Amino acid sequence: MKRIITFGEIMMRLNPEGYLRFLQAEGFEASYAGGEANVAVSLANYGMDAAFVSKVPAHEIGQCAVNALRRFGVDTRMMVRGGDRLGIYFVEKGASQRASKVIYDRAGSAIAKATAADFDWEKIFEGADWFHFTGIAPALGGELPEICLAACQEAKKRGVKISCDLNYRKKLWTSNEAEAVMSKLMPYVNVCIANEEDAKDVFGIEAEGTDLNAGKVNHDGYISVARQLTERFGFEKVAITLRGSISASDNEWAAMLYADGKAYFSPKYLVHIVDRVGGGDSFGGGLIYSLLSDYDDQRAINFAVAASCLKHSIEHDFNLVSVAEVEALANGNASGRVQR
Repeated sequence: MKRIITFGEIMMRLNPEGYLRFLQAEGFEASYAGGEANVAVSLANYGMDAAFVSKVPAHEIGQCAVNALRRFGVDTRMMVRGGDRLGIYFVEKGASQRASKVIYDRAGSAIAKATAADFDWEKIFEGADWFHFTGIAPALGGELPEICLAACQEAKKRGVKISCDLNYRKKLWTSNEAEAVMSKLMPYVNVCIANEEDAKDVFGIEAEGTDLNAGKVNHDGYISVARQLTERFGFEKVAITLRGSISASDNEWAAMLYADGKAYFSPKYLVHIVDRVGGGDSFGGGLIYSLLSDYDDQRAINFAVAASCLKHSIEHDFNLVSVAEVEALANGNASGRVQR
């Protein structure tokens, strides 16, 4: 069984019931999530040995976050305890032409105040086949840029494949800050994952002929983006998700995988959204699973997009689907008929 290590922050997610606005809410649903934690849950659901590494407070709320991962079979033994608080984020789900909103309350969280001494990467990477992190982890500041670099160096030394989702968050750092830090991490990365905006926001590499607000996606422009990223950092593969935003409720969803100078495009799905938060992470989990399962590049991108398509139908951040369900969609069964 392949072993994957993911590293980042897990937070409590609070959202009003259904599609209520923050100002209407008299109560909030609580769940737990974070970019790399979401990937770990996907991989555990696919039958992989997935471990999540982080730091959470040594109190009951920190334990709730740990329990949320354990419930789905994620290995939490390498999670560190300490610090004063678990990060929180609030989600107001959009609908129709009203966009979703996210408000962070994560400053001073346990992971943001972690130190290099908290993580024994030699021990963490014993028996590992893959390491995944996102640009969110170093964006939290403190010692995390150096911690991520140390993790990448140890993984590379051991021959562990490394993937990174650029996941630029303008509420956490500026484009200049992101470029300075991520440029030092990218040379260790084998598989780079990005959305339509990440390459532009972090590295100034923009797809030509694309209007994200109008839902217009130009394939040739993204091939150029992937080629430039590969030439700059030496990636083995670059995956770019392609979201055509019709409204907050309906999107077109597809992706491209660029490898060995060739681009592979997935089918495009028309998605009616139940909850889009975690959609990119579900794509990353599907891609890692398919590459570790030795799928060819076309089958790999098809699986990753089908996995993420299904996530958009599921409440909260975790993608709770099986390999069989993803394969069925990837093979063309998109009817949504009742299974009896």
